[in-house]
Amino acid sequence: MSMGYLIDMDGVIYREGETIRGATEFINALRSHEIPFMFLTNNSQRTRRDIATKLCRMGFNVEERHIFTCAMATARFLSAQKPGGTAYVIGEGGLLNALHDNGYAVVDHDPDYVVVGEGRTISFEMIENATNMVLKGAKLVATNLDPNCPTPKGMRPGCGAITALLEAATGVKAFSVGKPSPIMMRAARKELELDAARTIMIGDTMETDILGGVNMGYRTILVLTGGTRRDDLARYAYQPDIVVDSIADLLESRHFGVYEAA
Repeated sequence: MSMGYLIDMDGVIYREGETIRGATEFINALRSHEIPFMFLTNNSQRTRRDIATKLCRMGFNVEERHIFTCAMATARFLSAQKPGGTAYVIGEGGLLNALHDNGYAVVDHDPDYVVVGEGRTISFEMIENATNMVLKGAKLVATNLDPNCPTPKGMRPGCGAITALLEAATGVKAFSVGKPSPIMMRAARKELELDAARTIMIGDTMETDILGGVNMGYRTILVLTGGTRRDDLARYAYQPDIVVDSIADLLESRHFGVYEAA
């Protein structure tokens, strides 16, 4: 059965800015065999064009159509819920552009939604503004609930940490659209025109990539080049279908292009 891939990026194809061994070859093989694939990211800071350019400079043969971000998923979801709505945004260019592309106006008072993404320029004033907007009735939406983000200097608080602060301040639970939400997982699969039985999720994180794939009925492959160790698997009630040391291992395996149950 021909398959297609949804692929996480950080920890799967690169780590700390360095390409992981075999990753470019794996993507080249997908393209040469015309196997559909798409990169999924819970980072809302960059636009898909920015991400595609970054990957091309790292040696990957990809285009904008191969990128799907939580910012895109969030903007499309909001547009479907309330077309032409307004949002107060805690985030950066990727999220702002996605909202504009989907007919949303970014405002600084009386928004329909408070939308939270990643950012390095977030101020306490923005948090205070968002808190009061939610208390006045704006709906709280998070692009994802990742608690932290890896950087070359270590970890920084992620969207989930900022969202948790707003939840505590307002008593309102945020709605999250990014991985492992079925909203993002389903939207990305539909972009590839695949059904669930022909979709494989490759990731390095159990709580987002693998859980999202399991919830959707996708086949899942965990790579150990990111934040998960083999010993960690015993802690989870759900398991990936396959565990490999690196994405490079898939090139020589029977799981490339055609999935056969282990």
